Amino acid sequence: MDQLKAITKLPNIAKVVGMPDLHPGTGYPIGAAFFSTQRFYPALIGGDIGCGMAFWQTDITIAKLHLNKLEKRLGSIDLPLDEEIIEANLPEQLRQNQFVSSLGTIGLGNHFAEFQQVDTLYEAEITDQLGLNKKALQLLVHSGSRGFGGTIGRSHVDQFGHHGLDDDTEYAQAYLTQQQLALEYATLNRQLIAQRILSKVKATGVPLLDLFHNFIEQKQIEGMNGWLHRKGAAPADKGLAIIPGSRGDYSYLVQPIATKDSLYSLAHGAGRKWIRTDCKGRLKNHYTVDQLTRSHFNSRFICDNRELIYEEAPQAYKSIETVIDSLVQAKIIKVLARLKPVLTYKTLKEKI
Repeated sequence: MDQLKAITKLPNIAKVVGMPDLHPGTGYPIGAAFFSTQRFYPALIGGDIGCGMAFWQTDITIAKLHLNKLEKRLGSIDLPLDEEIIEANLPEQLRQNQFVSSLGTIGLGNHFAEFQQVDTLYEAEITDQLGLNKKALQLLVHSGSRGFGGTIGRSHVDQFGHHGLDDDTEYAQAYLTQQQLALEYATLNRQLIAQRILSKVKATGVPLLDLFHNFIEQKQIEGMNGWLHRKGAAPADKGLAIIPGSRGDYSYLVQPIATKDSLYSLAHGAGRKWIRTDCKGRLKNHYTVDQLTRSHFNSRFICDNRELIYEEAPQAYKSIETVIDSLVQAKIIKVLARLKPVLTYKTLKEKI
């Protein structure tokens, strides 16, 4: 809350909104949206530009699912993707990008890929329009622009600090051009991760959703033309959204109800309850590492990074039900479906 309040004091900030998953970030909060006029603040977004969720439906039926076989086939997806695959999917505007070798990889932190099973349908008429099949295994991919976005973010802060950019300057336009490339990179990255996973498990799939959580866009709100910043916030004005819980909790497919009071945004997940450096100390005397690789759903967690296993334990996150209930009470979502984890993958390497 202190971080959120501090942002209200920045020049030209007109409104800030914290979501139910609000939690502290490095300097700025995560799980929030900010609206400014005449000036925008790339530092509020940080380096993981375009981070978001891709939701795919696979042709694997739940009835024929063999979890041991699925886990064995998946193996590791940490190494760079085959150059031929990248080349075949690379748009012209990204061909000179120095980070193309990271395409198709998830990255560290809270990024993940997760096979999911539809647990409950609440609004079948709407989910039928999306094409959601309760009998099919789903795949959720959470990743962003990898080192590319990080380089853009660091370069901006090195040059301009945290003061923002007047929107009528060439520097502002240059940043927006870079951001657009990072958004395209992030979208392609999630696509290649999904396709890579499906290929490894000998399946096919179709994309149902893809949405960003970290970006700046031009927006008119309450008659004011300005800039909407989302930092760990899902858009409420771009169609259906999926809000994941921790790897030991449900995820929810929702229909947003766009309102100016919420700055046309939603929570993007459960939100951290504990800071990363506290997790191992809180958990190591109560759980073994092996215990933390299973959930009460009997879902599995693939991760050989011991520190990350503690940092990303379900106990380190808020209850997704609390977040969803808050959004429902605020009348900014309609819950369409609930999904439960089956197999969650995080990077196996210590560094990537």
